[in-house]
Order: sequence, then C-alpha cells, then structure tokens
Amino acid sequence: MAIKIDQSWKEKLADEFAEPYFVKLSAFIKEEYEKNTVYPDPENIFRAFDLCPFDKVKVVIIGQDPYHGAKQANGLCFAVDKETKLPPSLQNIFKEIEKDIGTPAKEQGGDLERWAKQCVLLLNATLTVRASLAGSHQNKGWEEFTDAAIQALSRDRQHIVFMLWGNYAKAKGAHIDRKKHLVLEAAHPSPFSAYSGFFGCKHFSKANTYLVEHKKTPIEW
Repeated sequence: MAIKIDQSWKEKLADEFAEPYFVKLSAFIKEEYEKNTVYPDPENIFRAFDLCPFDKVKVVIIGQDPYHGAKQANGLCFAVDKETKLPPSLQNIFKEIEKDIGTPAKEQGGDLERWAKQCVLLLNATLTVRASLAGSHQNKGWEEFTDAAIQALSRDRQHIVFMLWGNYAKAKGAHIDRKKHLVLEAAHPSPFSAYSGFFGCKHFSKANTYLVEHKKTPIEW
C-alpha cells in the first residue's frame, strides 16, 4: 500500500513501527484492505501525520474513529472529503468557531486540510475502519500507536494546545504534561452532547490566545 507519513514522524515513532503489536496490526490492516472496503484510502491512513510534521505541531484535536461511510473519511479527524455533506459533529464545530471568533468556517468546506497545513494535528485514535462497521478496527493496535504519538508530543515538545472533546478524548489525553502544554476539555460536538458543554467552550479563541502568548502564529480557523 502507498503509505505517506512525514519523515519527522517516521523518525520519532521508529521504535513503534518495530514493535510486535505494530507488525501484527500491519498484517491485519493489509488483509482488511485486500478483502473488504476500508476507509480512508490507503494513502490517507497517516495523512494527519504527513501534513503536520512532529516539530511543527501547534494544536492537537483528538477524534476516535474515521467515518465509515463512502466519501467521508480522509485521514483527518472530524474532516470529510471535499463536496461531501458536513456531518453533524463538524457542523457543530463550525457553529462554535463562528460564535467564538466570528469566522464562517463552513464556507471553506469540510476537508480541514487548511488546518492541518497550519500545524493542527487532526488525530483519530484509530486510523482505519471497515465500511459501514463503526469501531471495527478498534483494539487492533492503533490506539497504542496513537498513544505513543501523543506521549511523544507531550514529552518532547512544549506549548502545544490539546483539545479533548468527550470522555474518550479526555481519557486519551490523561497523561499529557499540563505544566508544559495547554489542555482544553469539553463535551463532544456530537448533537447528543454539544449542548452539554461544547457550545460556548471557546476553545478556538483560547487556543489562539495561548499560541500568541508563546510567540506562535495563531490558527486561521
């Protein structure tokens, strides 16, 4: 499969690629792509890492699974392919951005590559999924791999903003060093929970304020 990942991440996660769990995961994923419809396309599995080099990450947003419907998952959490209808969670993210900082983000589409190129790591905990089977690639090794990525950022970088939405993301970020980084927590943007603390969280303006305070360029959300 044509795998694309930035060299900085290859070097930082080299030990993980050699671990028995990752060797087993790789064999599983290869067979899944050969026998089933799996999302995202193979070249986009590591797209979040490829677009956002390790030493340039400013913000990390943590999702859970890729979307499992056609023409949705593109390797960036919460994002969808261009021209695809915006999923409810992404609609709510855009609503919060517009209320928070006045930017009509939805007019720029749901791909979110524009964020990734500004050093926002849009990281799903699980990087692949079988079509129409939500969670089908959970507990196969991806979570361990993405934990390692988060821990490397926490350990070896400083002044990163981590946005943790919902209980799953909060648990995923439990070991982030909060003395070195800004950790913002809120309810998940899903329609089932957005009114329980996501709307009004102002994470996007808080992130930019923190970045400016540490002499970094703010994100154009």
